[in-house]
Amino acid sequence: MYPKQLYFHCTAILFFISFFGCEKTPPEKIKPRILISTDIGGTDPDDNQSMIHLLMYANEFQIEGLVSTSFQTGTTQNIFEMIDLYEKDLDKLKNHAPDFPAPDKLRAVTKQGTKQGAPYKGYRKPTEGSDWIIKCAKKQSDQPLWVLVWGGIEDVTQALHDAPEIEDKIRVYWIGGPNKKWGPNAYAYIAENHPNLWMIENNATYRGWFMDSESPKDLKAKAFFENHIKNVGHMGANFINYYEGRIKMGDTPSLAYVMNGNPDDPTTESWGGEFVKINHSSRTIFQGNSSIADTVVAYGIQEWHFKGPELDIPQDSVCFTMEISKQVWPGYYLGNGV
Repeated sequence: MYPKQLYFHCTAILFFISFFGCEKTPPEKIKPRILISTDIGGTDPDDNQSMIHLLMYANEFQIEGLVSTSFQTGTTQNIFEMIDLYEKDLDKLKNHAPDFPAPDKLRAVTKQGTKQGAPYKGYRKPTEGSDWIIKCAKKQSDQPLWVLVWGGIEDVTQALHDAPEIEDKIRVYWIGGPNKKWGPNAYAYIAENHPNLWMIENNATYRGWFMDSESPKDLKAKAFFENHIKNVGHMGANFINYYEGRIKMGDTPSLAYVMNGNPDDPTTESWGGEFVKINHSSRTIFQGNSSIADTVVAYGIQEWHFKGPELDIPQDSVCFTMEISKQVWPGYYLGNGV
C-alpha cells in the first residue's frame, strides 16, 4: 500500500481575470494570512508576472512571508527588485485603498530558502525560509496560514520535518505540474509522513490563465498588455520584460483561490479552480521495470527500484542518472543493493 495523502486534483478551467483594477477593501473583510514560496528568477519568468499581480493586490492580504526557493539563479534579490517597483507605485495604489503594506515591511518578511533539491529522504537542513514558515505557522491566530507554493516544495517539506506540529496550522496550495518533477523527493516525504496535511495540488487548472481561446479579444494573453497594462505605473511597464508582455501568470491561481470563493471548501467554484478530493498519493513505485501494460496517474511521480550489487557508497547518494528530453534525473542508492 502506498501512503495516503489529502490533496485535490483540478477539474475546472479558469478564464483569465482582468487584474489591474484595485478596489477598496471593505472594513469588515478578514484578510487571509499568506506566505509565498517562489522560484522567481529561475528559468520561468511567469513568477515575476505573478509577483506583480500579488503586489497590485497587497492590500487584500496579510503577507507574512516571501520565500525564495529556486534551484537555478533566483534569490531574494529578485523579490526585492519587485518590491522596489511596488514602492514607486505605492502612492498611486493608495488612491484606491489606504492599507497597502509598507515596502520595508515586505522586505522584512523576504527570506532565502533552499537552492538545492532534496535527496531521496526528502529533506536536507533548515533554511532561513523553512524556519520562517515555522515561525509564521506558530503565530497565535484564528486563521490558518495559506502557504502558496509557486515552485519547488522543498522549504515546506523542511518546515514540516523540523516542526511536524505545524501540519494543522497551514494550508498548502501548490502549483504542481512541471514544478512537481523538480521536487519529487520532497513531495514523496509529505505524502508518506503528512497524510493529513490540507493541500491542493494544482497540476493543470492553472493553464486556464493563459490558454484562452474562448476569451474576448481584448483579454487574450497576447493583447492584454497593450490594452490594460502598458501604461499602468512602474510595475505595468516592467511587465513587458516577461514573455514580451504575454500573460502567463501560471502561479497566480494560488493567490486567486483565496481572493474569490470559499477557500475552506475546495470542491466549490473559485478564481483558483474547483477541485475533487482524493485519498491516495500519485506516486507510483515499480519494483523493477515497468511495461506498457502498467498505468500511472497523469502528473504523477514514477519511481523504479532495482536490485543490483551492494555498493561501498553512502546511502542516499547518487549512483547513476537517467536522461529524458535533455533533462537529467538522479538515481539514488538506498542500501542493500537497491
